[in-house]
Amino acid sequence: MNPDAGGSSSSPPPRSGSQGAGAGAEEERGGKPAVVVLVGPPGCGKSTFAEAVVTGTTAGRPWVRVCQDTIGNGKAGTKIQCLKAASDALKEGKSVLIDRCNLEREQRADFVKLGGTLHVDVHAVALDLPAKVCISRAVSRKGHEGNLQGGKAALVVNRMLQKKETPLLTEGFSRIMSCNDDGDIKKAVDLYSALGPSDSLPSGMFGQKSKGPVQVGIMKFLKKGDTSSVEKSSGPKITLSESKQGQQNPLPKHEKVEAGITCRMEVEKGLDDKKENEEHAKESDSDNVGSRTLAFPSISTADFQFDLDRASDIIVDTAADFLQKFDNIRLVLVDLSEKSRILSLVKQKASKKSIDSSRFVTFVGDITQLHTKGGLQCSVIANAANWRLKPGGGGVNAAIFNAAGESLQHATKKCADALRPGTSVVVPLPSVSPLHQREGVTHVIHVLGPNMNPMRPDYLKNDYTKGSKILHEAYNSLFEKFASIVQSNMGKQNSKSGAEMSASGGTSPNDTKMKREDSHGSERMKKHKLLPPTMTAKQQHECTKANAPNYHDKSTVSSAAPNQVREGDNKKSGVVASKTWGSWAQALYELAMHPGKYKNTDSILETSDEFVVLKDLYPKAKKHVLVISRTDGLDSLADVKKEHLPLLRRMHSAGLKWAQKFLEEDSSLVFRLGYHSVPSMRQLHLHIISQDFNSTSLKNKKHWNSFTTPFFRDSVDVIEDIEQHGSATSSSDEKVLAMELRCHRCRSAHPNIPKLKSHISTCKSSFPSHLQQRNRLISLSTTMHMDCT
Repeated sequence: MNPDAGGSSSSPPPRSGSQGAGAGAEEERGGKPAVVVLVGPPGCGKSTFAEAVVTGTTAGRPWVRVCQDTIGNGKAGTKIQCLKAASDALKEGKSVLIDRCNLEREQRADFVKLGGTLHVDVHAVALDLPAKVCISRAVSRKGHEGNLQGGKAALVVNRMLQKKETPLLTEGFSRIMSCNDDGDIKKAVDLYSALGPSDSLPSGMFGQKSKGPVQVGIMKFLKKGDTSSVEKSSGPKITLSESKQGQQNPLPKHEKVEAGITCRMEVEKGLDDKKENEEHAKESDSDNVGSRTLAFPSISTADFQFDLDRASDIIVDTAADFLQKFDNIRLVLVDLSEKSRILSLVKQKASKKSIDSSRFVTFVGDITQLHTKGGLQCSVIANAANWRLKPGGGGVNAAIFNAAGESLQHATKKCADALRPGTSVVVPLPSVSPLHQREGVTHVIHVLGPNMNPMRPDYLKNDYTKGSKILHEAYNSLFEKFASIVQSNMGKQNSKSGAEMSASGGTSPNDTKMKREDSHGSERMKKHKLLPPTMTAKQQHECTKANAPNYHDKSTVSSAAPNQVREGDNKKSGVVASKTWGSWAQALYELAMHPGKYKNTDSILETSDEFVVLKDLYPKAKKHVLVISRTDGLDSLADVKKEHLPLLRRMHSAGLKWAQKFLEEDSSLVFRLGYHSVPSMRQLHLHIISQDFNSTSLKNKKHWNSFTTPFFRDSVDVIEDIEQHGSATSSSDEKVLAMELRCHRCRSAHPNIPKLKSHISTCKSSFPSHLQQRNRLISLSTTMHMDCT
């Protein structure tokens, strides 16, 4: 045993069908329904499959077929009706077969979400028969429930197949089974018919084959003389391990410890062809999920003996907070044991917090074999390290160092000598590492938590107040380092595309920002741009790319390095570190420092020696502009001191001037001038924003709450704070961005952005009284009063 190790268990679980302990085992004993989403075009045999399972069940599990062709009292209905029928059946303890085409990911998403909401497994069964087989069947059938037959059926099948998206585990399915011919379909029917009330199936991908040539087009196929013959697939037949002859109960029972979509390390014996694994990896990569997925073990709960109940609270809390700030990142908690108590606890608590089960996943398996044995692509994995950052001992630390080879040891030495509890360090994994080559892991994040074991270093003597604080810091550090890697990858992609654009004629920062937001989903990564890497000063040069990405041209960065963390922050964290803004967040800084480069853009309204006035490319209201400081080193409100008061007053005056101009164009507008407490873009900038919030760019809670909660500081209040206290007070708690949606006038609550927008477009209530004081609101009447005074 390694005296410094503090990770979770790494010894393999017993290969048996025994159930796990804890809440997961109780659910197994009580029986657990499932949702089976059938995927395939008309004529592939979905209805036949569903009817065969419903009428042929032999083990007592109740099944309900939900068919959109008949859901409306025997007539075609809607997906909403299907969802309601499925929900009702699941609540009665019945398993459900969704009999509709479900060829596109969007069509499947609501059924996956339903399963996550009701905490049941969601499977996909893809009936991947050749197009000509489906067309022939659809054309020749009579009396079809949905009246899709004859010549029109051929056109419909062809059109639907053109939009087909292969189901993936990353959508939220716990199991996906592909049937490539009638033999595969029969095996799948037999498999589901034999399920008992408490039986479950292994998670993973089953029956996939390498992609063949593109299916024959509809017109070419119909020109063939014989359209009635139905050819069977020529693809290789795959023996399903669950359907072995003579096996009385082929259905292994195992604890389900996931928050909705737990995966289990089960490898189908027939899927040992490397081409199949590579094909599946390509499909996962095409969705770009692996590069935004972090797999991590439970920290400090094994050899460091941290209380599991407290640890699970911290895992769920930190994960929930982190995921609220990012829309496109996934976290996977991994443990080898099927009987893992920590996974069971996390499952229960994540469910109570209603965390999105497609973005916070638990996984039973080996963290060093997630892709090859679990079908899960994770570019970044965390290691529960020891303070010396050395290999050896047991647990996750030994497993990761062994799997990665000596190259990880050498790379780690270049980045850090040691870790302090509550901190982490990013290590880029060399491409020669077996873990990189086999599993696609590009980075390992070493993290160290608190120790409650008296036989190990830094024993805290059961001080759980201090220990919980350290464990919080450890997970926060881990998640933020992971976000910095994602941002760095995004920055490289954007830098590459930016270079290409510059070569073809150049772009403005706003143009770059627009393309980036179009590619990455409308400002999803805007909240955490100050992400601290961890390294010693001695090794800072060698690990810059992994732990402190710097996207500036050196000629434009001052010697003061305004994007680096302050010395006081270093003392707090116990490490020598630097913090940087992501490359996309530098656009305003570059414009402020070099406005002459962008003089031809129509986005710039005004330029002076002290500031630039710029149209917000993604305005959150009818009128939304920014007054950007040109003072180097003044990144945000946190940097503002008393000597900056004259600049802030002039920025405020410029904002008033532009608000007055807009009011001359539209006298019905009302404006606020203010700053975000934690801005999304580097370089201090003042928002001048009209209060109609009538904009297609206002899309989510973060957008709304960043302008209508204390997170938004009125300019007059900031100036007063600095006058009286020498610095600006601000609401740095970003949890306010996840608060419920409330009208900024009457404070009524609304469930989503469309309904909120509909309400505020007609709301005539007065603004809250505090906004009506000290000229926080700028309207035609207030500007007239200012002119008079």
